[in-house]
Amino acid sequence: MGAGEPAGRRARGGRRALRAPKKRARNIWTALGVTTACALLPGSGFLVAGRKRLGLFVLVPYLLLLGVLIWYAATHRRDIIRLAVDPNGLAAIACGLLIVLVVWVVVLIASYRMLRPESALGWHQALGGTWVAVLCVLMALPIGVGARYAMVQRDLITSVFDDSDSLTSPEFDEENPWGDDGRINLLLLGGDGGVDREGIRTDSVMVASINTKNGKTVLFSLPRNLAEVPFKKGTPLAELYPEGFTGEGDELEWVLNAVYRNVPAMHPQVLGAGSDNEGADALKLAVSGALGLNVDYYMLINLNGFEQVVEAIGGVTVNINEPIPIGGDTDRNIPPSDYLEPGPNRHLNGHDALWFARGRWGFDDYHRMRRQRCVMDAIIEKADPATVLRRYEKLASAGKEILRTDIPQELLPDLVDLAGDIKGAKVTSIVFERSDAFSPSDPDYDWMHRQVKRAIGIGGKGKPGKPTSSATGNPGGDPTGDPTDDPTGTSGTDVEPDEPEDSCAYDPVEEE
Repeated sequence: MGAGEPAGRRARGGRRALRAPKKRARNIWTALGVTTACALLPGSGFLVAGRKRLGLFVLVPYLLLLGVLIWYAATHRRDIIRLAVDPNGLAAIACGLLIVLVVWVVVLIASYRMLRPESALGWHQALGGTWVAVLCVLMALPIGVGARYAMVQRDLITSVFDDSDSLTSPEFDEENPWGDDGRINLLLLGGDGGVDREGIRTDSVMVASINTKNGKTVLFSLPRNLAEVPFKKGTPLAELYPEGFTGEGDELEWVLNAVYRNVPAMHPQVLGAGSDNEGADALKLAVSGALGLNVDYYMLINLNGFEQVVEAIGGVTVNINEPIPIGGDTDRNIPPSDYLEPGPNRHLNGHDALWFARGRWGFDDYHRMRRQRCVMDAIIEKADPATVLRRYEKLASAGKEILRTDIPQELLPDLVDLAGDIKGAKVTSIVFERSDAFSPSDPDYDWMHRQVKRAIGIGGKGKPGKPTSSATGNPGGDPTGDPTDDPTGTSGTDVEPDEPEDSCAYDPVEEE
């Protein structure tokens, strides 16, 4: 360095020397190899180029972050799952992934530019640029898909769980989300038509009563033509219909599946102003009175849109024991247009799965109710993680169209935790079907209450569990005992539990 060289030029030259790579790759192939390694270990390219400080500045935080993520995934699985129902968390994940992608691409391109031989031939330079572009795309695909899925999930959560106003749902307490009952009772409805369509009839009515301590669940299935349904005591509807939901005219307009449509039409705002779904509120009170349970929340599934869900997961597999009608109307004596043929492990597309679940020509409602539960089991079995990830956008799009609920967003993380318990717990199905003890046209609701109490409240040695809270319409209160000595949780009931492994097995019906 000459003595007469200006100080400013010497300083600028020194800075350029610090920024320049200390050594480049010997040839284009080495440069491409190290750049490829840099895609997996960001910062390693800087180290090879002699820029140790810069390389460590990138590589060490990356390795620390990767280690923390692996540790967190292994030790906080439920917290990760809870993120899937947190709109703010999902938005943060999407933004974080995009930032990571930008930084990763910048580091990759900078590493290649430092490593590329200055004397590389023209076609070598073209090859190097193309390979770096390919690496950028390969990195962008999984990260971009992850960010997109996070936003799709956020859109699904905010669309379905939109904190609709309900007059029958419990107040949410973050410290005690399940209240003091020890159970949560979810009303699961299946109806024809869009979830916002006026006039919808809820032809599938089930209640999932879940023990919040251990996840043990009892599914209660109610016939759609249940008559004289009592509304929960102490409510305006109970005062309007002290003898149950009944009146003059067509009897079909006064059964259970007509409550959702007819109560809002006949008695608008009977429960007060401010409900986003008066039909659902009325039906929750009706089912509460029928079962003697406090129904907390509802979820309505549009059966016509159910076809989209089955298509989104690639169809389902069920056993068909006898021909199942496609189309037809028993009430109007219109015969089916076709039948689903019997056979074991029949793979059904969305259209056929829908008719397997709803076909009723020649069958009673109870036969159809069993098939609906079999389809639900088939969907759960088919919806493995790989299938869900591969078809997630279609599933989310279908879900937005067919689901409606009053479950608040704040409760979703706790429901996620509870779902983990349910997965490993016993789930039993109780169907109230016609028998010597029960008739849907002339039901004995006191008898039904006793069956419900026994199903969810049996404790040690088969003795009734001690009631721990009051349930309006249930003379004995809402028992929350844990049937620890009863593997099904239904000992002492007069209703035979309907196990999926029995009702969904292949057992062909012989033709007479």
